Amino acid sequence: MTWTANSCFVTLAILFLWRGEKVAEACRCSRYNAHPQEKFCSSDVVIRGKVVGVQEVDAGNDTIKRIKYDIKQIKMFKGPSDDVDAIYTAPTSAMCGVTLENGKEYLITGKLNDDGTIHINLCDFIQAWDDLSETQKTQPYEMGCGCKITLCTSISCMVSSPAECLWMIENEIYGELAKHLACIKRSDDSCAWYRGSGN
Repeated sequence: MTWTANSCFVTLAILFLWRGEKVAEACRCSRYNAHPQEKFCSSDVVIRGKVVGVQEVDAGNDTIKRIKYDIKQIKMFKGPSDDVDAIYTAPTSAMCGVTLENGKEYLITGKLNDDGTIHINLCDFIQAWDDLSETQKTQPYEMGCGCKITLCTSISCMVSSPAECLWMIENEIYGELAKHLACIKRSDDSCAWYRGSGN
């Protein structure tokens, strides 16, 4: 009898851990390893903003909630003509929800929904403003949205066209190269890495 009870407990524990692992893995990004420039170019909205409030709001049904961050926009790099005063995200990280600190400034990239609201998730490039390099703060990326950035994890990589920049991965995905370099299109339509001023 004791063996059966212990077996049931072990089975339940394994199922719980497996279920927890599945939830933890629920948020996946197809381009999680993208260079910050690629995230800039693929985003509808890029702003520098300060979080001035946070609340849980309905998402249009009775079961799912969203987190609404009230934002004081400091600078618009890319986006709609009107100032951004709020952004929305999922309630948990398992659903790709983003946690921002009230009173803190961020560089925020996100998607503009059909209803005019802006949604962010863990796949977007969202960083505390004080943690950014000068290149990331000045955002020269728009000059290179016609370029292709190719991820490279070995020394044998080669470019396949002049409009391509090789991104050599270091120990961390957002290492020094990602912080300080932008792939910029030149006058002859070729692309090359550019190191921003102040870096």
